[in-house]
Amino acid sequence: MKKIVYCIPSLYIPGGMERVLTIKANYLADVLGYDIYIILTDGKDKKPYYALSPNIHIIQLDIDFEILWKSSLHKKIIIYLKKQYLYKKALKDLLQKIKPDITISMLRREINFINSIKDGSIKIGEIHVNRDNFRDINNRENSSIIRKYIEKYWTWQLIKKLKLLSSFIVLTNEDKEKWKELNNVTVIPNPLPFFPESKSECDSKKVIAVGRYVNQKGFDLLIDAWCIVTPKHPDWTLNIYGGGERKPYINQVQSAGISDTCKLEGSTANIIEKYQESSIFVLSSRFEGFGMVIAEAMSCGLPVVSFACPCGPRDIIKNGIDGILVNKENIEQMAESICYLIENENIRKEMGRKARINIEKFKIEYIGKQWDLLFKELSNKKF
Repeated sequence: MKKIVYCIPSLYIPGGMERVLTIKANYLADVLGYDIYIILTDGKDKKPYYALSPNIHIIQLDIDFEILWKSSLHKKIIIYLKKQYLYKKALKDLLQKIKPDITISMLRREINFINSIKDGSIKIGEIHVNRDNFRDINNRENSSIIRKYIEKYWTWQLIKKLKLLSSFIVLTNEDKEKWKELNNVTVIPNPLPFFPESKSECDSKKVIAVGRYVNQKGFDLLIDAWCIVTPKHPDWTLNIYGGGERKPYINQVQSAGISDTCKLEGSTANIIEKYQESSIFVLSSRFEGFGMVIAEAMSCGLPVVSFACPCGPRDIIKNGIDGILVNKENIEQMAESICYLIENENIRKEMGRKARINIEKFKIEYIGKQWDLLFKELSNKKF
C-alpha cells in the first residue's frame, strides 16, 4: 500500500477543486487501496462539504491563512510571511513523520517550498485552472506596466518551482500546450461526479445553463444570445442555475423584456433532475479550467452548445457530433447554434445520445486508473 499526501487549504468550501479531490481520494482509498492523507491549513472545526471516505486521514495544521482576508494591506505581508514560515515547518515535520511515497500540491502556498522538503517522497503538482487565468492578474486594477511586471516575475518564479516536480498535472491538452517551458507535464482530466441511470429525452422545450453568477461564466453574453433566440422560439425557456449575485443579470433580463422565457434560478441540490428535464445545455464562459458542467450535462444525455473558450470545451466536445463549439464570445453564432438544435429535433436527440456515450471516458474508474498508472510510473523511476 502506497501513502499519498494531498495538500489543500481546506475542504469545507463547496468548490470544484474540493469536489474533484474528494472524488479522487475516495476512489484511490476505497477501490485502489491507497493510504490517503489530506493536509489542511484552514477551516478548523469545519466539516468537509463533500463526503469523505472513513479510510482517509485528515490532518488539520490550523495555520489559518484566512485571517489575511480580514487584514489591512500593510499587515498582510507580515502576517503572510509568518504564516508561511509556520506552514513550511509544520508540513516538513509532518511529511518526515508520515513518510509518504508521493506528496501532491494543489498548487497553493506549499508549491513555493515543497521541493525543498527532503522527506523522500515524490513531489507532484496539479492545477485546476488554465495557465492564463491561474492568478487572473488581468482583472486587477493595476497599471499595465505594474501588471506586466508582476505577471512576468510571478510566472518566472512559478516555472522554476514546477520544473523541480516529478510531474505536473494539467486538465486539458489545450492547456498543456501553454506550458512550453516544462517537459514534465501530464494531462489527466477531472472525473465525472455522477453518471445517472436515466437521461434526458431531449424533447422538452428547455435550455439549461449552470454556474456561479460571476463574469467568468458569461451569463451576460448568454442573455444577449437568448434575446436573439426567444423571438424565433417563444415557446422555449432558458433556465440558469447557480449561486452568487443575480441582481445585475435580473436587471439585464428585465431591461431586455425577456423575463417570461429567461429564468434566473439559484443553486439547486437537484441539478441532475434539472439536466434531465432539459434538452440543450449551453456554456457561455469566458474561460474555464476544465468545464465540469459540460461533462455533467453530457452524462445526462444533453447536446452542448459552448464557446470554444480556454480551456476545456475543445477537449470535451466533439464538434458537430455530440455538441457544437462556437467562436469565443460570438453571441450571434451562439444564438444560431441554439436555434439549430431547437429546430432540428432528430439531430438534437442524436447528439444527446452520442454525448452520453462519449463522456463515459471521464468516469472515475477510468480517471482513477490514469492516476494509478502515473503513481506507479513515477515510483518505478525513483527506484
